[in-house]
Amino acid sequence: MLGKLLIRYLRRYRLFVAGVLVFQFLQALAALYLPTLNADIIDNGVAKGDVGYIWRVGSFMLLIAFVQIASNITAIYCASRAAMGVGRDIRRDLFERVSEFSEREVSHFGAGSLITRNTNDVQQIQMLAQFGMIMLVSAPMLAIGGVIMALRQDVGLSWLIAVAAPVLIAIVGVVVGQMIPLFRSYQDRVDAINRVLREQLTGIRVVRAFVREDIERERFREANQDMADVGQRIGNLFVAVFPAASLVMQLTIAGVIWFGGIQINNGDVEVGTLFAYIAYVTQILMGVIMVSFMTTMIPRAAVCAERVGEVLATDTSLVLPENGVRELPEPGAIEFAGVGFAYPGAEHPVLGDISFRVHPGQTVAVIGSTGAGKTTLVNLVPRLFDVTSGAVRVGGVDVREADPAALWDAIGLVPQRPYLFAGTVRSNLEFGRADASDEELWRALEIAQAAEFVRELDGGLDTPISQGGTNVSGGQRQRLSIARAIIHEPQILVFDDSFSALDLVTDAQLRQALWRELPEVTKLVVAQRVSTITDADQIVVLEDGAVVGQGTHDELLASNPTYQEIVESQLGAEVER
Repeated sequence: MLGKLLIRYLRRYRLFVAGVLVFQFLQALAALYLPTLNADIIDNGVAKGDVGYIWRVGSFMLLIAFVQIASNITAIYCASRAAMGVGRDIRRDLFERVSEFSEREVSHFGAGSLITRNTNDVQQIQMLAQFGMIMLVSAPMLAIGGVIMALRQDVGLSWLIAVAAPVLIAIVGVVVGQMIPLFRSYQDRVDAINRVLREQLTGIRVVRAFVREDIERERFREANQDMADVGQRIGNLFVAVFPAASLVMQLTIAGVIWFGGIQINNGDVEVGTLFAYIAYVTQILMGVIMVSFMTTMIPRAAVCAERVGEVLATDTSLVLPENGVRELPEPGAIEFAGVGFAYPGAEHPVLGDISFRVHPGQTVAVIGSTGAGKTTLVNLVPRLFDVTSGAVRVGGVDVREADPAALWDAIGLVPQRPYLFAGTVRSNLEFGRADASDEELWRALEIAQAAEFVRELDGGLDTPISQGGTNVSGGQRQRLSIARAIIHEPQILVFDDSFSALDLVTDAQLRQALWRELPEVTKLVVAQRVSTITDADQIVVLEDGAVVGQGTHDELLASNPTYQEIVESQLGAEVER
């Protein structure tokens, strides 16, 4: 997976990759040629006292050193450009893929894990691409070229290299074999700590309300310690590589000096040759050490690439039609025809055989006990999920056959948990329609009963809103969310328990304004309070995912036991049965 991913994205930066190869090759040639020139200076210049020879060869060495430096800098630049581009492209593709996911795929991976994959995991792949292009290119060149040049200097000492290199490779192989499962475990723990931290930040009010700070601190401490323990085991293996490699290298150099000194004493080898041989041995073993360093990075990057590839390879369960219907023949109409829905792996369906129709301009309410399937039902209308049986039709067209843009243009959704984005009141309202004028924004705020408190804010429409809307109250968030949906000018407004944070007076005023100002807009309302839906054209009563009653408030109050129980529990009134 790692190789396929890197090839796929590095292909877009082939010019920079070619630059790395060319300039690293020049840098390696320069590095391999310098020890030979140094040996010539010692044997032919210093030993014979030829100052002119020293100056000539020394000047040439200086020129080659400048070529080596310039080539190395250029290669690093090309590698950095390519690696940063790879990281950017992977993050972009991940974001676009996740943006296509339905609630089903997001729930499968988890928000915390998706964030980790798009940040930490991509960073590990990016680091491997950057260092890999530099080290995995130059290290083999130095090692292979060093072997050739060392053999040219003295074949008799080469048995030391033949012993040292396999020992280093064996050490690295053992360490990498133990690192791979540890890195996979480490990334899982990164997901876990990200999830715990995210839950604590988003649920800070609940934590404080129930005085669970100490319990949550302990929960975070356990996740943090678990991650630290795995990280320490990885660190211990990682740290062990370099002392072992350094020990092998120093023992090899000591062996070269020992046996080379004997050969010099016997007159078989010159001093310059021995110095060159030591330089080549160092280059060979440094090449092996560089590869060793990279091999300690590869396992973690491989795990990260596997996790990233899993997201990129996951297709959304919402299959978009190739030639979706763009024109909805019955604007504002909604129809549920034998609708059933079950979550993946669930033993029982959430919804079963739901059938009812909402005519254009009607107000239809959905009510039922907690867990009856109300939110799931309305989420099928904008196609946040796909039905597992039956069909949902909007504007007379099956939502699975409608063009997504046309479908979403026709629907304004106010979710159960209103969410505001970091920005201003204006920027949040313009999510509904970017070209809305100030007059249209204030009209939507008036209908949503939010104009008064927005006028009281210091900046009015330009008042800053923090992420999630945490600097305004729950009721204010709901009203701004409703205003945002109104600005969209949809044919259908879907309210998923969107009045729960409002007091009864504001609730009544908002509903009256909606009915009065937007009479032609179809309204599908999920509600907990009976008072919110008494004037609806039709009320659908859900129980355990099935429709157990349909009619007006008065009709259901007279004939439907489930609705009677809901009314009794809320109003405390005796209902004749």
